[in-house]
Amino acid sequence: MGRRLRPDETEELGAEMRKKKHDGLEWRSPDGRAEDLATSLPLQIRAARALPGYADSLADVDPDAVTEAAALATLPVLRKSGLGTAQTPDNPLGGFATRAVHEFSYLFQSPGPLYEPGMIGEDWWRIGRFLQAAGIGAGDIVQNCFGYHLTPAGLMFDSGARAVGAAVLPAGTGQTDLQVRAAADLGTTAYAGTPDYLKIILDRAAELGERLKITRAVVSGGALFPSLRQEYDDRGIACLQCYATADLGLIAYESEARDGMIVDDGVIVEIVTPGTGDPVDPGEVGEVVVTTLNPDYPLIRFATGDMSAVLPGQSPCGRTNMRIKGWMGRADQTTKVKGMFVRPEQVAALVARHKHVHRARVIVSRENEMDQMLVRIEAEGGDWTAYEDDVHDLLKLRARVEVVAPGALPRDGIVIEDLRKYD
Repeated sequence: MGRRLRPDETEELGAEMRKKKHDGLEWRSPDGRAEDLATSLPLQIRAARALPGYADSLADVDPDAVTEAAALATLPVLRKSGLGTAQTPDNPLGGFATRAVHEFSYLFQSPGPLYEPGMIGEDWWRIGRFLQAAGIGAGDIVQNCFGYHLTPAGLMFDSGARAVGAAVLPAGTGQTDLQVRAAADLGTTAYAGTPDYLKIILDRAAELGERLKITRAVVSGGALFPSLRQEYDDRGIACLQCYATADLGLIAYESEARDGMIVDDGVIVEIVTPGTGDPVDPGEVGEVVVTTLNPDYPLIRFATGDMSAVLPGQSPCGRTNMRIKGWMGRADQTTKVKGMFVRPEQVAALVARHKHVHRARVIVSRENEMDQMLVRIEAEGGDWTAYEDDVHDLLKLRARVEVVAPGALPRDGIVIEDLRKYD
């Protein structure tokens, strides 16, 4: 049995590992990336074309003609609603996967319900590239506060941490006092989770007189507001964010340069006019459409519903792929609150549940670096407590509820109003 490394040797090894490149793909020259894409993209289109889910939309496509990102603009867009409609008890993944359902390591359920697959090994969701860019590697212990139940975020970051050689505390969500105890006892050095929850852990640790060793944080599932990032900086914690989804895995990520988000090398990102597949002019804001190069789940021109824009030039960190500005809102009114999506159809279901309710409006704001949700219900009567449980049941979040008189809500078509500032 080999000698156990001393703490100073472990830290030295970790520092060296963090300097290494993840797999080299993010450092390719533009010509090298284009050359690789000319081979991999036709193979992905050919694999997708053979699947039942693409039987109609890609039937007339010549895979050998799709050798660059620009050529994708001629193909139809796949929307999440189409993915959900195709999923049936007899075909739970809708005919969009190259493996049978039982051949995947994991199966997840997102609101809808919508089902997504996952695999053990080789960093299937590619989160490791983000963690490496954030300086996390061998010698680190990652306190993973993403959920492990039904949805994939916990396992996505778990897989990424193992890919870069870090140990994982699978903390999940909630139980803040236990989170503080574990962080203090184990000496966790990095946090993974939603942006807001780290502050809750740190504040509680301060109340309990515990001094934690967390110096790096990787966050997703909600906006990292500048004021919150500054608070983490002031506490000596370098916090970076990524853009990832259950369907696609990692889409884009920040590096230490903090200058936009670098598109992951396992996907192709287009920015299009919302509701269409037409690319916008360079620098314009539009909907993010993603084609994944994952051979197990080849989603082609998958519309995320998220808005962003391309940043010109290359990241100062030296990574060479295209950059985007990050999350800039939704193409529809769907809004993420405390890491959960709130959709217009959920608000409509709330109204439909009560005959005397005319309409409802969800208002999202920030207070003390935390998301706050207010639900205004326009009704002819009733106390707010009569709707509290229904709001939680249908929107999946606790919210403050106000009942207002008929006609009090604006007739502007907005059912989810986001008052948060993202810059």
